[in-house]
Amino acid sequence: MLIEFTVGNYRSFLTPVTLSMLATRLQDDPSLDRESIFWVGKYPLLRSAAIYGPNASGKSNLVRAMMFMRRLVLESATKLQAGEKIQVERFRLDVEARGKPAFFQIIFFWKGVRYRYGFEVDESVVRSEWLYRTMKREARLFVREGDRFDVSTRLRKEAPSTLQRQTRANALFLSVMAQFNSATAIELLTWFREQFHGVSGLDDVGYTPYTIGLCEQDAAFRRRIEAMLRVADTGIKEIQIESLPYTQTDPPQELRWLMEAIARHDGKELEELTLKRIRTIHPVFEDGKQVGKAIFDMVREESEGTKKFFALLGPLLEALEHGWVLVIDELEARLHPRLTREVVRLFNAPETNPHNAQLVFATHDPGLLDDHLLRRDQVWFMQKDRYGATELYSLAEIKERKDASFLKHYLQGRYGAIPHVGRLRPLVEQELSHGA
Repeated sequence: MLIEFTVGNYRSFLTPVTLSMLATRLQDDPSLDRESIFWVGKYPLLRSAAIYGPNASGKSNLVRAMMFMRRLVLESATKLQAGEKIQVERFRLDVEARGKPAFFQIIFFWKGVRYRYGFEVDESVVRSEWLYRTMKREARLFVREGDRFDVSTRLRKEAPSTLQRQTRANALFLSVMAQFNSATAIELLTWFREQFHGVSGLDDVGYTPYTIGLCEQDAAFRRRIEAMLRVADTGIKEIQIESLPYTQTDPPQELRWLMEAIARHDGKELEELTLKRIRTIHPVFEDGKQVGKAIFDMVREESEGTKKFFALLGPLLEALEHGWVLVIDELEARLHPRLTREVVRLFNAPETNPHNAQLVFATHDPGLLDDHLLRRDQVWFMQKDRYGATELYSLAEIKERKDASFLKHYLQGRYGAIPHVGRLRPLVEQELSHGA
């Protein structure tokens, strides 16, 4: 479970900002507290968090920062070669920031233990790295400063004494330890790999292969997908998945997007693929009675929103099943607001989220602030300061009544994090008059 994530000097973030999933002491609706909070020992954690802000405020950058950290942990020891650049993007609008490293830290629970792990990197080297664990109190497992390592007795028993010298300047020590069978490092990489996932709500095509694969592997899962599509009022009653042999002739254009997505997902060339065609079954009526069925091609004949919902159902249902931390950018894109609201409710309700999965999502949908669907500490805002750096703060940090209209006050600009857009009509009229 995620407790907090901190990032600094990365893309639009200059000074470190922290997204916390730790519930604060609020006098909110008790029923909302019951749905939104779960406990891990003495820690009250939130099941979801929504991030608001205008375009270019940094919402997508926060998701990128989380996934950059995940990717570097999983791949720095295996995919980066000696001397190869680390693909980190530091803040570019401040001269001093160019000489400082990017900062990443995450605090999470895994198998009843609290871990705090982080690192500082630039494009060439890992500047520093640290790992602490908390049972009754926080204890250091290792601290790295450049090429100097201070490793605890516990970890020295799990890995060769020469491992520190074998760690490349551009590789994370945690990742290297896992390659040498350190039990602690393997456990932590397992959390990053299996429990911490990011999804783009705009480039959702890439998750269609994942959902297709789950449907093919498990008939019960496919029936759950079909039930969700029916409840979402898509008109779809069933789905069918056909496997088609690849030919050297160009495939139909409507299939190419899916082929390319599968290729990226599986790391293969197009020629190696078995094509997948998704058929959707709709009822046919006569005089108000169903008399047959019609078969549609999902790619060509279903709406963009239906295709997105199908693509996301795989990771959404898997997150609920396995207790993942799921981070989604632009969750509401191409989805009806009522459907987005139901997705959030799935994560907030203990009945549908018994394993305490957590959903962190960036959104432009202010309707989620209505009806007190979220606690104040579940609502986060992003905006840029006068120097172009992203600020992050929660509604709980703002003096606001618990019974206030969060939606109304947000749209009025009381919380910030809205675009300061001038009137476009006079500008366009002026340009047209000059052209005339």
